[in-house]
Amino acid sequence: MSRNKGARGENELAAILSDELGTVVKRKLGQARDGADDIEIGKFRIEVKRRETLAIMQWCKQIEACTPKDQVPLVVFRQNGQEWRVVLRLRDLIPMIREELAATPYHAAESPPE
Repeated sequence: MSRNKGARGENELAAILSDELGTVVKRKLGQARDGADDIEIGKFRIEVKRRETLAIMQWCKQIEACTPKDQVPLVVFRQNGQEWRVVLRLRDLIPMIREELAATPYHAAESPPE
């Protein structure tokens, strides 16, 4: 039962990402057997969890253990009736914020232009 729910969650997230990104995203078959990530998009390695009981740190350790150093491990999870959520390490988030700040001429971290 939980394996089926997990596969449904992976397929649900893959469909959302495919629609939003405009590219085909598929779950990786055999990942549970291989101990690998569920979905891979560029440098992102995604562990998908569709559970009511949360074990976020356990899931983080699981995906971090199989993610190469130059890749970004993500845990994406959802409980019934809730939105999908993403967990990532702060050290992986900071470069993304820096990139956004560099691309934006004005941002909230600065004083407004006079």
